[in-house]
Formats: sequence, C-alpha cells, structure tokens
Amino acid sequence: MTETKRIVISSDHADIAMRQNIAAHIAKQGWEVVDIGPTTSESTHYPLHGKAAAERVASGDCQLGILLCGTGQGIMMAANKVAGIRCGVCSDTFSARMIREHNDANMMSLGARVLGEGLALDIVDAFLNATFEGGRHATRVDMIEAGADVTA
Repeated sequence: MTETKRIVISSDHADIAMRQNIAAHIAKQGWEVVDIGPTTSESTHYPLHGKAAAERVASGDCQLGILLCGTGQGIMMAANKVAGIRCGVCSDTFSARMIREHNDANMMSLGARVLGEGLALDIVDAFLNATFEGGRHATRVDMIEAGADVTA
C-alpha cells in the first residue's frame, strides 16, 4: 500500500490566488493538498496561519507544508515556533533545494509580494523534488532540533 503524499498550504491575505494556483500545481503532481488558508482578501493575521499549518506538519498529519505571506518572513517565523518545524523562506530554486537536501526542511515559505507566480511554481518544484542527504547534515539537523550550543 502506498502512503498518500499530503501537504498543507496556507497564507494570509497577501495573495490567495497564488496560493490556490500553487495548490492546484501540487495536486497535479499527486499530492493531497490540505489548503487551510483564507478565502477572502480581508486582512488576516499571518502568525495564526503559520502556526496552524506548522501544527499539521508537526503532528504528522501532513509530510510537508508551504506558506505564503507578503515577504514570506513573518509566516515563516510563526511556523518555526512550533516544535519539530524547520521552515525557510525561499526566493530561488537553489535555496529551496538546499533547505531540503541539507536542512531537512519540512516547510517552506514564499513572499507573495516578492515573487512572480512562474518563479514561485519553480521554487515549489525544487522544494518538493529534493530529498534530505543525511550524513554530516543529519548531525547538524540534530543539533538544531536539540537547541545545541554550536560554538564547538
């Protein structure tokens, strides 16, 4: 039996259409998309959306998560407050690939007011198609998770 690939996606009010287009793009790749973002452009609070999505990933309900807000920064900060979440802002495909390969990121955020939709989709693909390399990177991820003093 094949386990369903499940991903959560959310945003604040910054660009609902981009979020929905990303969700459709991901669904075409065989992912079950759990879209928990707002449906109107009425101002909303990105920390609530970042936390709610991060809790879905941390609980194991979803394997990965993608977040959007104006810059991607605020919602990423909110997500990273949830234990077990490693979320980074990505504005290019190299960073999206590297946060998965080297940091075992389980979430990514995008700046809806920073990126065009075509680039955003390319970044999403880079994130989804990359896999954690382990090895020396696993040691570093373990240090992040433990909150270790990395001065050594």
